[in-house]
Amino acid sequence: MQTRKAILRAAAETFDEYGYAGASINMILKRAGLTTGAMYFHFDSKEDLAHAVMNAQPELIVPQLQSHGLQRLVDITLLWSHMLQVDPLLRAAVRLTGEQASMGTRDATPYRSWAGVMTDCLQDAKDTGELQAGVSPDELGEFVTEACTGMQMFSAVVSGRKDLTERTLRMWRLLLPGVAVPAIIARTEVTHERVKRLTA
Repeated sequence: MQTRKAILRAAAETFDEYGYAGASINMILKRAGLTTGAMYFHFDSKEDLAHAVMNAQPELIVPQLQSHGLQRLVDITLLWSHMLQVDPLLRAAVRLTGEQASMGTRDATPYRSWAGVMTDCLQDAKDTGELQAGVSPDELGEFVTEACTGMQMFSAVVSGRKDLTERTLRMWRLLLPGVAVPAIIARTEVTHERVKRLTA
């Protein structure tokens, strides 16, 4: 298990730095300090390794959180916006998801996984009366995934993602009044202080 994690981390750092096309198995193994045999015990190819990095996204964030419902959804996006600036594994996963043409694949799994996570939070929110009537957890979960995808791409070009957390906070300030009941809007934390607590 530790060997697999070491390979994933080394691969992520290499993909983050060079992209899929620019990264080689030898570069990854050199960074990990491991042999070819060790890698092929866990992964069949560079493409297999890239897909493992791509699909690691939710597990980097979701297990860290204890909140529920809409606050959990907000927290996931806030922690995501911070980690994209500091965690090479998450950065590589996002980069590879957008660079799939160079891999010869079109795998929607990372997007569908995130949409599923978002929908679960929103279903919980609906079950506890946090959402306005008529708001569909499935539709909103997919929309938030789409919004975050575009937002991080925009932020990457404009500021190298330095403003991504601010953009995420703004997204929720704009979105919550249209989806949450007033009492929940009042108690849902969408602040820099919340980000600091989540990332402490």
